[in-house]
Amino acid sequence: MSWEFEKLTLPNGLHVRAARAGRGPLIVFLHGFPECWYSWRHQLNALSSSFTCVAPEMRGYGETDAPRGVANYAVEKLVDDVAGLIQAHGQKKAIVVGHDWGGGVAWATALARPDVVERLIVLNCPHLAMFQKHLRSNVRQLARSWYMFFFQIPWLPEALMRAGDYAALRRGLRTSTFQKNIFTDADLVHFREAFRNPYSITAAVNYYRASMRSFLRRPPADNWINRKIEAPTLLIWGEKDFALGKELTYGMEPLFDGPFQIKYIPDSGHWVQQEKPDLVNQYIMEFLSDRAPQRASG
Repeated sequence: MSWEFEKLTLPNGLHVRAARAGRGPLIVFLHGFPECWYSWRHQLNALSSSFTCVAPEMRGYGETDAPRGVANYAVEKLVDDVAGLIQAHGQKKAIVVGHDWGGGVAWATALARPDVVERLIVLNCPHLAMFQKHLRSNVRQLARSWYMFFFQIPWLPEALMRAGDYAALRRGLRTSTFQKNIFTDADLVHFREAFRNPYSITAAVNYYRASMRSFLRRPPADNWINRKIEAPTLLIWGEKDFALGKELTYGMEPLFDGPFQIKYIPDSGHWVQQEKPDLVNQYIMEFLSDRAPQRASG
């Protein structure tokens, strides 16, 4: 394992812990729920030969600060964290990679702060405008997203997830994969550690509470969600996703001003960068081939 941990104070005052590996152009990896920086272990190892790879514990997780209150998990706050993380590494822009909730934050960063996103890579998370549209019109997706509505209930989701030392989270990770036996007992220890702060599970659920409040409102025409994405973008999608239908990826081309491509992986579920890491790493490296420093031969 080739990473080390760093602790940073962002310009907004948030204290963040991140795994860091390698040297070269900066890549920021944003994890989802119920995960942590460790979700990117395969990518940290594979890409660190050409890039500076930074995988933070997102706001509320692990040793990163967990501010109290739903408002502190609004997507604009999360975008500000990403921009601040890039700045804290002495850069104006970075390649931003996100999966699941981290993918949502990656999309939002490319839309709301295009000045800090050099390229965008998203794994199994729909563009926010597409997801908003499908939640209003796609009955199948609405049923698949039942948990988002369940998470709006005060305290009960947290209590159920804490029960049995977070047994439901561990079981959910293991049973929701398409490629079986992906998560070892040792892997699950890392994900359990992301919730060692007593407030962390509430912080993680607050992502959903804050987002639902905004999803229920139709944004004004000049809202950032209605912009087109300028950065070259790669979407990687495991087709056997238990929570998100493939149809959420259809007809996306009008949402971009920059180049856009999709890579489908038929034999992967939602946790695609962990279920099919070699293929995901290959697609990422191909997409970034002109950004990887050329190594001298001989």
